[in-house]
Amino acid sequence: MIEIGKLCMKIAGRDAGKKCVVVEFLDDRFVMIDGETRRRKCNILHLEALDEKIDIKKGASHADVAAAFKKIGLEARETKPKEKKVRPRKLRRSKLATRAPAEPKAKKAVKKIGTKVPNSQNKSSAKAAKTEQKTVKKKAVKKTVKKAPEENKE
Repeated sequence: MIEIGKLCMKIAGRDAGKKCVVVEFLDDRFVMIDGETRRRKCNILHLEALDEKIDIKKGASHADVAAAFKKIGLEARETKPKEKKVRPRKLRRSKLATRAPAEPKAKKAVKKIGTKVPNSQNKSSAKAAKTEQKTVKKKAVKKTVKKAPEENKE
C-alpha cells in the first residue's frame, strides 16, 4: 500500500531504478514524488513500494526530503535553478530610424563564375528547347510511318 512517506523504487521512465518517497497524493492514480528522482507527478503504476517508510509531512519541501534521505544513507537529487538571462528585444522600425547607424556593414565578396542570364531569357530559351524536341519527335514519327507501308508493299 502506498502512503505519504513510503519509500518506493521508480520502475518506468527516465528515473527508472532510482529511489523516491511519496510526498503527496494528487489523485487516485497520481502522487508527487521526490528523492533521487526529479520532484514531479508520477503514476502509482510506475512505482514499486519498498519496506521502509520515512517520517515526512504531507507536501514536504525538497529540503525536508533531502534531510530524511540523508538519515537513511541515501542521497537526494540536488539541482540548481537556471540563471535568468535578459532576452534581447527587437526595436521597432521607427526607433531604428531615429538611431544613428553604428558602423556601415562591409559587403561580402561574391565570386563571379560566369555571366548570369535574366530569368526571362532563361524561360524563353527553355521554351524554345522544348519546341525543338517536339518537332524532332514528330519528324521521327512521320519517317517511321512512311517507311512501314513501303516495306509491306515489297
